[in-house]
Amino acid sequence: MDIKMRILVVGGGGREHAIAAALSKNTNTELYCVMAKKNPGIAKLCREVLIHPETDAEAVVAFAKQHNILYAVMGPEAPLASGVSDALTAVGIGCVGPSKNAARIETDKGFCRSLMQKHKIDGCPAYKLCQTPEEAAEYIRAYPGDLAVKPTGLTGGKGVKVMGEQVDREGAVEYAMTLKNQTIILEERLLGEEFTLMAFVDGKTLVPMPLVQDHKRAFDGDKGPNTGGMGSYTLADHKFPFVTDADYAAAFSIMQATVDALAKEGCPYKGVLYGQFMNTATGPKVIEYNARFGDPEAMNVLTLLESDFVTIAEHIIAGTLSAKDVSFANKATVCKYIVPQDYPDNPHAGDKITVGAHENTILYYANVVEENGVLKTQTSRTMAFVGVGSTLADAEAAAETACRNVSGNVRHRTDVGTEALFAKRIAHMKELRG
Repeated sequence: MDIKMRILVVGGGGREHAIAAALSKNTNTELYCVMAKKNPGIAKLCREVLIHPETDAEAVVAFAKQHNILYAVMGPEAPLASGVSDALTAVGIGCVGPSKNAARIETDKGFCRSLMQKHKIDGCPAYKLCQTPEEAAEYIRAYPGDLAVKPTGLTGGKGVKVMGEQVDREGAVEYAMTLKNQTIILEERLLGEEFTLMAFVDGKTLVPMPLVQDHKRAFDGDKGPNTGGMGSYTLADHKFPFVTDADYAAAFSIMQATVDALAKEGCPYKGVLYGQFMNTATGPKVIEYNARFGDPEAMNVLTLLESDFVTIAEHIIAGTLSAKDVSFANKATVCKYIVPQDYPDNPHAGDKITVGAHENTILYYANVVEENGVLKTQTSRTMAFVGVGSTLADAEAAAETACRNVSGNVRHRTDVGTEALFAKRIAHMKELRG
């Protein structure tokens, strides 16, 4: 007699491998997955997988019904944007992942800013919505300071150009002119230190996860183009020295107010809410929200999760979540992504890679294929190692050693989680606040 809970994971990246690994710790579960490309790490944890576009709601629902799926956990943003969560809910399958309407908090930056403004939510930077590239170009030329130029839709974390960082004023104008057939959002450039606060949300209650800091730039020293994220770290106390208790309380309050506002707008939010904040001289401002776990950040926090993820999922779906349901180990983590040598601009696929010794780390597969037991790169981020230790230094050393023990035409950022980079972040915050 089959008494196992059948759970569906939607998505096939490093984040989804971490989700599947966390769910599989509950031995009373049987995992299934729909993913566009086969992730060998996820496939090993699943009873059955469907290799198919994750955005095809009809196919996802058919697969879920065929296998009597009880719950689904959504990974990436694209299936949320295409209404996969709504389609599953409509046939009685509980979903950890917001409805298409609620996911607009990520998928439509204009909606996000308008919601914050309408409900007088703190932390909203000054912004302007422009309907055409020409309107944006005119505003950029006339604006006295620096701006962040963003398309309002999904960009995989790579669509933002910041004046004074990646582009000058003329470069910002040129970039805006390439953004045809979509609204453009221009925001004041925020100066400070970024941090990520993610929370489990059941429609009204938020339960926070450890603070994480991601590293978007491709190369050491925060150089090069933006990527989906090259690595991230957490500290053993789940906080950061450059985020005061008052900053943390403000960020959490902003997220709670946002969830309350979505409920008032008739689209209650259930799933994981990711708040990306810039901690400025005057406190945290919202850079953006994501309607799901971050990638790489999911790998840090889910590695630390001590509670049963399946039980948390049940409480999210039932609307009965409370802080007592969630606990994380008091350890530090450092996640480092292995990527193709010329990622992100010109990555080469099909190169053989060999994983070496990786003690005190967890390995999560991402955009990698396995052919006859041989791992080969694809064009996106390949795999990630999460080092775990009692201190940041221990966790970083474990992750760095594991990365160096990978052979092949790949690279990684060596500075993620290092004391030197960490000290730089602290000094920067002190300088901003005098």
